[in-house]
Amino acid sequence: MLTAHRRAGFTLVELVTTIILIAILSVVAIPRLFTASSYSAFTLREEFIAELRKVQIMAMNNQDRCYRLSVTPTQYQISRFNGACSGTPVRTDAAQTFQGGAALFVGTKTSFHVEFNTQGVPIVDGSRCSGRCITVKADETQWIAIESEGYIHGG
Repeated sequence: MLTAHRRAGFTLVELVTTIILIAILSVVAIPRLFTASSYSAFTLREEFIAELRKVQIMAMNNQDRCYRLSVTPTQYQISRFNGACSGTPVRTDAAQTFQGGAALFVGTKTSFHVEFNTQGVPIVDGSRCSGRCITVKADETQWIAIESEGYIHGG
């Protein structure tokens, strides 16, 4: 009498299916379990550096106008003035809201202005800054450095 021996284990199809399901979960579900604030701080830093560089280039290219990047505790906004940076702006870009609980600081202040002279040198709240001038805070702290000659980078 022949007896059939059944082998214990998984088939190749079952193993491949399980691996695919684990891969999908690791890509989609697991990142959502972690806080997004550190990513938000990094993202805001890179976004704000790009905005600062944009305003700097506009100021150097349009020497009869003044450009200001205004920051409040919840958002930032670019404004353009004819002549000096005072009075009512001629044009104002849409305000960009901070996401993920991130905020920008100059010292301990959460409201400040960044303007650029015609050589592209930044003036932060009426004075020149050098080194780590702007702090980006969320769960993690990032810095934006502005060098005395106008180079803007992550610090």
